[in-house]
Amino acid sequence: MTHERIRVAVLAPDEYARAVLPRSHELWAGARTFDEYVHEFEASAASAWGRRRFRTMGLRVDGEIVASCKRYERLLRCGERQYRAAGIGAVFTPPELRGRGYATALLGALLDAERAAGTDLAYLFSDIHPAFYERLGFRALRSRTISLRADALPAHRVEVVALDDADAGAVRRVFDALDARRAFAFARTPLDWEWQRMRARSREDRAGPIRLGVRRSRGLAAYVAGRRVPAGDAFVLDEFAFARDDDGALIAPLVRAAAGDLRTVRGWLPPAVARDALPRGAVRPRRDAIAMVLPLGRAFRAAFHRAVPEHSEADPCWSTDHI
Repeated sequence: MTHERIRVAVLAPDEYARAVLPRSHELWAGARTFDEYVHEFEASAASAWGRRRFRTMGLRVDGEIVASCKRYERLLRCGERQYRAAGIGAVFTPPELRGRGYATALLGALLDAERAAGTDLAYLFSDIHPAFYERLGFRALRSRTISLRADALPAHRVEVVALDDADAGAVRRVFDALDARRAFAFARTPLDWEWQRMRARSREDRAGPIRLGVRRSRGLAAYVAGRRVPAGDAFVLDEFAFARDDDGALIAPLVRAAAGDLRTVRGWLPPAVARDALPRGAVRPRRDAIAMVLPLGRAFRAAFHRAVPEHSEADPCWSTDHI
């Protein structure tokens, strides 16, 4: 690469859709058709969240895009302070150009720019080759799955209701109430909730989202969110929350109600505070979406080590934080 003109640049969404998505859709489209994949990308990029929190980046060599990635901007609460976090996703090099160091050059330049801009943390979820990111300084966090027999969950009599868009404010309040008790968590601003709504409407796996709750007076005591996957005989749990400590007892019967006649409940191991709302289950290391972090600032590095024990009994984030 020494004799080539190399430049890292923000790619306009239309250029990214034209130059990258036709090559990458086989990796990340899931059950979506190519047209659905492109449409969802364009809608996300054009949303208020996309305009303020999302960028597509590319490494150009002599004008050609030889590596690309997505950059997500979030706030992270660690201890008593909030920090600026940059998420990295969809790192891609066309197969015929791999092995030349293009992805390393792209990420190195991106991380240098984040440090210069005062970003406190870079993070990602590695589906393949975590060692590649470790060479760049990233540290793998505990990333596990939990699996439960649905019929082993307690079937307490609770009045379960299906939640819809009209319940969005109540869901947010319950989530925030639980989240405030965590030492380490991604903040959910109104823009982040918009991103969650777009993801829930995605056709990536064809499994429609389910959100069930238990009401208290005019409010909400607890909710669970996930997807029924009949082909896998499983309910995939994405997240849950409860407003008060004693409302944690509502989670297991809510999950059982969501599973219905499906045999298994599975998902990422819930974060601390939420972890004890489910039985112990079978816990195993995840083989994909491995959470990895790279502290970029000294103040955040110290706060992170205090807030996230190296051998935590819970995962650091929900699957809904995945990028």
